[in-house]
Amino acid sequence: MERELSFACRRICGGIAEGEVMVSTDPICFYLAAPDTGEIMEKTHALYGQSVAGKILVFPGGKGSSQVQGEGIYQLLKKGTAPKGMIIRYPDTVLVTDAIVMKLPLVDRVEEEFYKQVGNNDRVILDADNGVIKLWRGTSR
Repeated sequence: MERELSFACRRICGGIAEGEVMVSTDPICFYLAAPDTGEIMEKTHALYGQSVAGKILVFPGGKGSSQVQGEGIYQLLKKGTAPKGMIIRYPDTVLVTDAIVMKLPLVDRVEEEFYKQVGNNDRVILDADNGVIKLWRGTSR
């Protein structure tokens, strides 16, 4: 078993989520994710063709108006293809509001070392309630 790493963060929307990490270098517009699969449909996006379903998303921020972001997240939740939680570098009022309304765990102000350590396929427990992220490198825990 690999060593558990722990990082402090700030709670934006509470909750606890555990799952596999998906890292995006691009901001995300959830309206451009296919509701049936959770796949990112935006052809120029770093996650194009990959599904956010059940993942803990690590990404810079959201993009799009409140209507398209909210509708996109709502459709993903309705179809069961939404991410389990989100770790965001640059929160905006649209994404924050949507996460709160839809009760998706969301944190920011994560220690910088986290971003140096985390990668795709790592596993995390995102404990937004207590402001802690526990990280295991690779998929084992």
